[in-house]
Amino acid sequence: MLFCVSGLRFPRVSPVYRFGASSFNGASRSCSLSLLLKKHHFSRRIFIEKSSSYSAFSSLTVAASKKVLDPGGQGDASSPMTDQLESPSTISDDPQVIHNVDIEGMEDDKMIAVEEQESFPSVFANSDEEAHAEEPSVPLHRNASTEKSEAKPRSIPPPGEGQKIYEIDSLLLGFRNHIDYRYAQYKKIRKEIDKYEGGLEVFSRGYEKLGFTRSETGITYREWAPGAKSAALIGDFNNWNPSADTMSQNEFGVWEIFLPNTADGSPAIPHGSRVKIRMETRSGVKDSIPAWIKFSVQAPGEIPYSGIYYDPPEEEKYVFKHPHPKRPKSLRIYESHVGMSSMEPLINTYANFRDNVLPRIKRLGYNAVQIMAIQEHSYYASFGYHVTNFFAPSSRFGTPDDLKSLIDRAHELGLLVLMDIVHSHASNNVLDGLNMFDGTDAHYFHSGSKGHHWMWDSRLFNYGSWEVLRFLLSNARWWLEEYKFDGFRFDGVTSMMYTHHGLQVAFTGNYNEYFGYATDVEAVVYLMLVNDMIHGLYPEAVTIGEDVCSITPFESC
Repeated sequence: MLFCVSGLRFPRVSPVYRFGASSFNGASRSCSLSLLLKKHHFSRRIFIEKSSSYSAFSSLTVAASKKVLDPGGQGDASSPMTDQLESPSTISDDPQVIHNVDIEGMEDDKMIAVEEQESFPSVFANSDEEAHAEEPSVPLHRNASTEKSEAKPRSIPPPGEGQKIYEIDSLLLGFRNHIDYRYAQYKKIRKEIDKYEGGLEVFSRGYEKLGFTRSETGITYREWAPGAKSAALIGDFNNWNPSADTMSQNEFGVWEIFLPNTADGSPAIPHGSRVKIRMETRSGVKDSIPAWIKFSVQAPGEIPYSGIYYDPPEEEKYVFKHPHPKRPKSLRIYESHVGMSSMEPLINTYANFRDNVLPRIKRLGYNAVQIMAIQEHSYYASFGYHVTNFFAPSSRFGTPDDLKSLIDRAHELGLLVLMDIVHSHASNNVLDGLNMFDGTDAHYFHSGSKGHHWMWDSRLFNYGSWEVLRFLLSNARWWLEEYKFDGFRFDGVTSMMYTHHGLQVAFTGNYNEYFGYATDVEAVVYLMLVNDMIHGLYPEAVTIGEDVCSITPFESC
């Protein structure tokens, strides 16, 4: 049986989660919800999509792993001005299981689906004329297996006609104008991406330009922050001197600096160095963790996090040994949280999860493990849902290489590894997250009340922004390419797809509830883009959309 939610067609799955005594029901988005964690606070419906043929409580410590970088205290020299900018006032033992989900017989539909929006040329439209183009820069953390796989031609099929959905369900013909409009917006965005970016495949590799990239002659750092008046890269490598490495801005609001290698040929920024970007903004001077940072840690005894330049020597980088397992016909998914997976009263590590938990999951008969709280989050009690650093694996559990080792071991055991990815909202933290990153309220997010989730106390992405699309699409691809995840469970898609976010709304199954003015067309189109990108590059990848909504704190929808 097929079930339709806002134009996204998936097989219906009934009761999909079984909650144990220690499980978390509803994915608490803020501490204000901690008292409302009743069994029926949220209802969840999980949908699996098959690829189309077309296409906390211990927050002051770092994980107890030998490999976790401990850069030590930042001291007074690091960020003397950070307090000038304050956040604006804002509003187990029993697994959680998806039982025998049959994905073999699924239809080859795509996530359908942004209001009319301006087309924007790429911030890298003149990339061939860049000052450092003579040295091809590459994202950090590349290993032999990744480079080998990327040598193969990669392409993402163009959009189809979008009419097959009416053959599957003729009742949708009554909503054809709405559905066709959404699909037209999707095709328009794909066309513009082809025109300005060279295609979705290129557009989704933003991490090869933004953030830190390294070439044979040095390190380039770029950051999109159009609202900043000035910017400088600071860190251990230059004694946190804001005058040492000032950045220049191009016409698209991207700040850039190139740091040549030292006289002995070593990188200007040593591996493990703490780094931040200091910006003068209309809201004051602030030191922020780079938006595209690949690792971030909270030093023992300190509250703020610091970005880490993570680029270990080749001999220390983890090299994957095992291929992706073949996707099974029926998924049996064990949902897990690394930090809470130990029988001891401590925050568990990637290494312990790899050695002690994965074999148990395999022994119990599961063929996939879904891992929560991978993306770095400063508030541990959010269960990983208030993300601050989208490209960084949580340092509470170990290093990026520890996570790679965990995933490789799972593949050796024949287990798919699904990441619980959060693209529905972000932490409202100002200094270690994306909120007010360049000093403006409407940088990565919608401005005003539209950009704030009143229940989760978090920021909401502007999916109609060209650079937000680049950031999120590249983020999803990064986790697939760099860490070899086998797919994603997208958190809170209901909040993305509707302007009411699924709050205090009773979904009865009437199609009028799914197709109308409450639809956030831009967000639905983003889901279509990311889904096509994922399955175009990785046809065997699994994508899951989490439907979570509530009428009142104690009722389910």
